[in-house]
Amino acid sequence: MKCTVKNLDNKDVGDIDLKDEVFGVAVRSDILGRMVNWQLAKRRAGTHKAKERGEVRGTTAKPFRQKGTGRARQGSVRSPILRGGGVVFGPRPRDYTFALPKKVRRLALKSALSAKQADGKLVVVDEVRLESPKTKALAERLAGFGWPSALIVGGAAVDENFTRAAANIPAVDVLPQQGINVYDILRRDFLVLTTDAVRHLEERLA
Repeated sequence: MKCTVKNLDNKDVGDIDLKDEVFGVAVRSDILGRMVNWQLAKRRAGTHKAKERGEVRGTTAKPFRQKGTGRARQGSVRSPILRGGGVVFGPRPRDYTFALPKKVRRLALKSALSAKQADGKLVVVDEVRLESPKTKALAERLAGFGWPSALIVGGAAVDENFTRAAANIPAVDVLPQQGINVYDILRRDFLVLTTDAVRHLEERLA
């Protein structure tokens, strides 16, 4: 399929052919959901921890005598039913990652790219490069596109001036081509790819 190539001034500078097997596949919302869950699970630290009754501080002596007080019998101040005691079945450190087949991950990325293309929210630019890292200048140029939020994917190495200028613009993310992922594509409204990123994705996924 044909797609117009623009520059950062929102002017047409040419055309590019997008491969249907990468940017024109059927969108699988179930696969996208599995992929997002997989990515978010990998990000979880899993360092949550609550102390059980064997780990909290406290004397080993019986709090009070067994009979004659009118209170329920107690054998330890570390009991979960007392204030300051241990936690029953509390959270423990664990690993939340799970396996997801490589074919599923590839299909999820194709589905995310195809979804943006089908919605008319895929933009191809010739390059993302600035002469100076000025946020104001970049914000004025991006305002011409009317993007409420965007993920901009550059080449193998994104221009440092462009990355620094975009760092303080809300709802604009910048990634190199090897860092593109389903979660970041879906969380932003528009997907902006350079021509180098398009070629990289086609070689990687076709």
